[in-house]
Amino acid sequence: MSQPAQESRPQPKAERAPESPAPSSAPSSARSSSRSPAPRPAPETFAAFEAAKGFMPADEGLALYAAAVEAARLGLPLLEVGTYCGRSTLLLADAARDAGVTAVTVDHHRGSEEQQPGWEYHDPDVVDPHTGLMDTVPVFRRTLRAAGLEEHVVAVVGRSPRAAALWGRPLGLVFIDGGHTDEHATADYEGWVPHLARDGLLVVHDVFPDPADGGQAPYRIYRRALDSGAFREISVTRSLRVLRRTGPAL
Repeated sequence: MSQPAQESRPQPKAERAPESPAPSSAPSSARSSSRSPAPRPAPETFAAFEAAKGFMPADEGLALYAAAVEAARLGLPLLEVGTYCGRSTLLLADAARDAGVTAVTVDHHRGSEEQQPGWEYHDPDVVDPHTGLMDTVPVFRRTLRAAGLEEHVVAVVGRSPRAAALWGRPLGLVFIDGGHTDEHATADYEGWVPHLARDGLLVVHDVFPDPADGGQAPYRIYRRALDSGAFREISVTRSLRVLRRTGPAL
């Protein structure tokens, strides 16, 4: 979920552009070369993903989808923090549909710091002309409807910590792609990860070990998860990390 007052993301635009080409091999780390080919979303879903507004490149999207397919086998909801216009939500919804579970996506839909007027990723098409504020809800809803996936998604419009405080059931996947300040990333981690079931998957986007490549808040919650001893890393695709919950400590 995009939050105000984020660290800006100095990731090169070429890596984040919607038109990033799909990779020719499975989107996973080199360690997985002996595995069977990774699952792919329905062609129409992937086409909708590539056409949607957003910043996740295709190879990271396919890695997210593969994680969602695996996590959905637990029979539990798949949760995303950071909806924006629904680009990555489409992939979770496709996996949820096939498994008979629900994708849940949380965002206040007012945009992050770098998406405000005068910043690098500002898009005037998502500004509400009546309020002058960003409002990505209409675009998000159109994205879901065009892909035929509305029935498989529950959208929560509001602040992530408030939603997490009301949540009361286990999750099969937690995908953190929200605010990129330490305050917001930590709140997302502490609010949602305790709900992640044993063997569930934690996915963190925009993880940059080198500060020169991007903000460090997602990297710090990724390290926090690994250092807790409760997670094992199973996939690395550019800035997307997938961890499996193996223990109780967080």
